[in-house]
Amino acid sequence: MVKIKTSKPEVLWNAKCILGEGTLWVKEHKSIYFTDIKKKRIHILNIKNNKSKVIKINKEVGFLAHIKNNIFILGLQGELRILNLKTRKILKSIYIEKDIKTNRINDGKTDPSGRLWFGTMDNPERNLTNGSLYCLDKKLNLKKVDTTYYITNGPAFIDSNNFYHTDSRKKTIYKIKINKNLNITKKIVFKKFTKNQGVPDGMTLDKNKNLWVCHFHGACISIFSKSGKILHKVKLPAKNITNCAFGGKNNSELFVTSALKGMKKSEIKKFKFSGSLFKIETNTKGINQKKFNFNHVKTRSLLRKNSNQIT
Repeated sequence: MVKIKTSKPEVLWNAKCILGEGTLWVKEHKSIYFTDIKKKRIHILNIKNNKSKVIKINKEVGFLAHIKNNIFILGLQGELRILNLKTRKILKSIYIEKDIKTNRINDGKTDPSGRLWFGTMDNPERNLTNGSLYCLDKKLNLKKVDTTYYITNGPAFIDSNNFYHTDSRKKTIYKIKINKNLNITKKIVFKKFTKNQGVPDGMTLDKNKNLWVCHFHGACISIFSKSGKILHKVKLPAKNITNCAFGGKNNSELFVTSALKGMKKSEIKKFKFSGSLFKIETNTKGINQKKFNFNHVKTRSLLRKNSNQIT
């Protein structure tokens, strides 16, 4: 196995995010997208021309996934929203957990089949296991796959039937296997963090199926092999590392978000780039995240009418 090598992290955008999250590389736009959940913002940075843009949303936004052109699906508090980011036109809203008003959607990703997976959590972050893991299929059918999470994070997909998913408060990364009906057939603890490691947050996989895990409170990213062995660690000048995604010209650059949330003035002085977006050069490549693929006739018709390109 080739030894993993990484560059010193580069600050791409000192966005001062309260809770940076949701990194998404969109190759066609040559841009990295990420969110600030608490400021209700989507940030866009074009890596080729270095142009940046901030879009304000009316709800806390945990993640976004690309559909086509300028159409994305957003994970919001109590809602999945299909939106044209250029015109701001809402094409469809799917409401989530109407009976749990204090919950919000947190992290989310598409799997190799193009299905959308996301988790919910108690927004005030009380000691409640109100969080669940969901999957939205191509017909926009929603299935609750797993329950009793404190803070959901991930997932990261090995293939269409196997993935990693995290409960951050439990400091635990699970390895989960599902069948064709999206029922869990196996769930084991892949890795449990110790107190001095911080908290496992967002994560992604490289082409060799190594797992890159962000440490909230830990100021680093750890890379684990399939067997859970630590292969490499990247230290960052930010305390709370929240999410990461591969992208760039050769899909070998890692884009990383961070958060100022909960930090004291003395900690901000020590970790002065907390809340920034970083880039790390690597000697490996990521697995491209699929677009959200669906076949809902009425919504697809709306897409055709509202799929303006970003300029």
